[in-house]
Amino acid sequence: MDTAYELTSAQREQFRRDGFIKLKEVLSPEMLAYYGPEITNQVGRLSKETTPLSERSTYGKAFLQVMNLWRHSALVQEFVFNRRLARVAAQLMGVRGVRLYHDQALYKEPGGGLTPMHVDQYYWPLASANVCTVWVPLQATPLELGPLSFRSGSHRFKFGRDMAISDQSEEQLQAAFKVSDYPLVEEPYDLGEVSFHYGWTFHRAGPNRSSRPRAVMTVIYMEAGMRVAPPANPQQVNDLATWLPGLKAGEIAGSPLNPILYEGS
Repeated sequence: MDTAYELTSAQREQFRRDGFIKLKEVLSPEMLAYYGPEITNQVGRLSKETTPLSERSTYGKAFLQVMNLWRHSALVQEFVFNRRLARVAAQLMGVRGVRLYHDQALYKEPGGGLTPMHVDQYYWPLASANVCTVWVPLQATPLELGPLSFRSGSHRFKFGRDMAISDQSEEQLQAAFKVSDYPLVEEPYDLGEVSFHYGWTFHRAGPNRSSRPRAVMTVIYMEAGMRVAPPANPQQVNDLATWLPGLKAGEIAGSPLNPILYEGS
């Protein structure tokens, strides 16, 4: 978990150009088999979702979402705090070090629906764009399981940044992208393959058409010197209180929930 995954200069340039990158063989099958069952166990224990799938909203049908699992399991904390992934995040963004914003498990149940097109940074009261998410499937993820897909280069697209994830965001953004130059990249993930994407990169995930869950763990990294921004919407007010407790606009985003996970020399 502490060994370096060597990036090429071309891969770093690709990430900054496209707003995302998929990297193969980042995590071994043995590592995923070791940590995956504990992540799944914590999702089952901590998820508060009891509404039948057919009765949920579009957002509720998209996935079971459980955040900051690292606070509930020492084994999950080992996974979330590992320097291998954090170092990749820092190098892709071109920053010296990264902090944890928060982690979240995203489990798309069998029959789970579309995750509408959206940008994550709509929800985050953070002052710069040096934030990225690693998306780690805990199994090989063919198209039928609903892997993540991206609009390449869309971290430069200004339309839709003020939209929460919804049916309306999906409809309006798909119409906007039809006349844009940001192609959709939708591909399966091999076992051990992960992706990183900027907070302003538009992305979505298809429905789970299989009979098994799509198990995914994510970690959100921010530049170590990130500062808190004044909340721009009610969701950011909630995120500020939840993930950056006690902090105010202008301060370093470094509450006890936001440790530095990697710092280079």
